[in-house]
Amino acid sequence: MTRDTRAHRAERSGALRPVARPRLYEQLVERLLDHVAAEGLAVGDRLPPERELAARLAVSRASVTQALVALEVLGVVDVRHGDGAVLLDIPPGRQVLRALRAKRARLRDVVEAREAMEVKLAALAAVRRTAEDLAAIDDALAVMERDVAEGGRGVTGDELFHAAVTASAHSSLLADLMTEIAELIRESRIESLSQPGRPSTSLAAHRLVADAIRDGDPARAAKAMGEHIAAVSDVALLRDDPAT
Repeated sequence: MTRDTRAHRAERSGALRPVARPRLYEQLVERLLDHVAAEGLAVGDRLPPERELAARLAVSRASVTQALVALEVLGVVDVRHGDGAVLLDIPPGRQVLRALRAKRARLRDVVEAREAMEVKLAALAAVRRTAEDLAAIDDALAVMERDVAEGGRGVTGDELFHAAVTASAHSSLLADLMTEIAELIRESRIESLSQPGRPSTSLAAHRLVADAIRDGDPARAAKAMGEHIAAVSDVALLRDDPAT
């Protein structure tokens, strides 16, 4: 076999394709797991505060937050407002990174599913909502507003709001489909609401959706929900910049 033929086959096989650089949050996840191992930390122990981690790792606090969120959605830590990150599990580092990369691929599908179903649900809700449905939507908004005002991420209120809109649509099949992907949506919800400033902007977007549903305007409700889903889908796991 000639050298040119071997080179041609290698090129076709992709053996010499460019090496993908790990994203910053993936590198930080590795460092955090190395710290857990080096310090002999166990389930129930707390990691150092984000500010301290950022200083010791020489990165921004936002980057540390993103790494902790990645670990949170995998069930490795529980990030508690005002109480730091508590270890829930200590899996092998390679296993965590494989799970993160699989989650990144799956998250795009979750976003597409939400766009397809929740836009339609908002439109149906504007036509079919009852007084009880509107009360449930308002209650969810109030829960999220209180949490955000206290410095929280508003995860529970966000979940309640989207559940209330789904219920207001009175479509059993769409509701069943939303239930099927509820856990995947919750992972993306945690990821999204951990972005700086995202809880407040999401709450404002919820209010626009709620107003359109209350006014019985399906086109406006669908548009508001579509814009909301597009905005909250801007998360670090889906960005192409490896330094994000």
